[in-house]
Amino acid sequence: MRIRHKTLVSWIFGCALLFGAVLPASSQEVEFDFYGYIMLDMIYDFNRVNPDWNDTLRPSQIPVNCPGDAGCGTDGETIFGIRQTRFGMRAEIPTGIGTVNTKLEFELFGVGSDAGKTTPRLRHAWAELNQFGAGQTWSVFMDPDVFPNSIDYWGPPGMIFFRNVQARWTPLATERHRFAVALESPSSGVDSGKLPEISPSLDVRGKEKLPDLTAHWRLQEKWGHFQAAGILRQVSYEAFDDALGQSFSGDETGYGVNLSGSFNTVGRDQLLWQIVYGRGIANYFNDGGVDLAPNAQFQAAAVPIVGWLLFYNRWWSNAWSSSIGWSSADLDNRDGQSEQAFSKSNYGLVNLLHYPTDNIMVGGELLHGKLELNDGSEGTDTRVQFSFRFSF
Repeated sequence: MRIRHKTLVSWIFGCALLFGAVLPASSQEVEFDFYGYIMLDMIYDFNRVNPDWNDTLRPSQIPVNCPGDAGCGTDGETIFGIRQTRFGMRAEIPTGIGTVNTKLEFELFGVGSDAGKTTPRLRHAWAELNQFGAGQTWSVFMDPDVFPNSIDYWGPPGMIFFRNVQARWTPLATERHRFAVALESPSSGVDSGKLPEISPSLDVRGKEKLPDLTAHWRLQEKWGHFQAAGILRQVSYEAFDDALGQSFSGDETGYGVNLSGSFNTVGRDQLLWQIVYGRGIANYFNDGGVDLAPNAQFQAAAVPIVGWLLFYNRWWSNAWSSSIGWSSADLDNRDGQSEQAFSKSNYGLVNLLHYPTDNIMVGGELLHGKLELNDGSEGTDTRVQFSFRFSF
């Protein structure tokens, strides 16, 4: 839905506040674009997951130790949900120094303290002027174009998938090449491991001292695309022992390289791939463990992690498509971590989707996930999902 409106001072001033934009000249036009979709998911879970996450197959939420873990119970569960429903707005606002392009987008999939709830969740709040952008959007370390054509919400665990608050500079942006660099909001996932067994009163938490530095270079060709991305970050922690009245802190260097791309094969078909390795970068993974953990000497160490995905999107016709593939995230656990720490997740899917018109999609998907813990114990989940999506 696209709206063109001659600017009035009060109207544009309100929109400028909403999008963080520069007030345009009154003789120019602001272009608005409203978009989104209504989506219904109908799922039959042959096993079980954490109830707060039963609308999607996120391997880290598969129960392993039963009774005890969230989601333990008899197998078999039916789930209906609308949490993938999405609404967004775009605006192009002319100014004296260029056009400000903005994006504000929400969905209904609650996470964190809202996990399991149908609550508005901010996806993008982004503004870009010429070479510079600011707000929240896809991390520069991420390649969103390798996400498979799937109806499951969470997606491949081994994929770099993170919408982050950032300040970005894109000095090169042509039809073939793009180079971008950004300072992104830091966050450290810290595992205290076996330390509480030694000192039960010890409280360990992440600490954000310096921003993350990310960059990528992308090549776009007729055969597909290739992207190489890197990250350099400081992962920090602080600890308090109330019983001893002591506190201490420290930091480690985290880094990573993410290579990804697509190959156009037959017609609209695509082969999607990604391989990523690093230390202390699990926070950027779709579902991948922790950044810092104690080693054998109970000193903080940046945890190594590797992730990959390989999917094939097949278009049988303009009205029918399928996707099939697999993804994995593998954490190299430190010796000071507990036996129940996350170690590895696997995820695969195959689907058949139908598009009777441009605005409607219906389809079914078979999914399988597996979670492995540090002690070798594991849990699996298999489910079938049917979805209806009406886009506007």
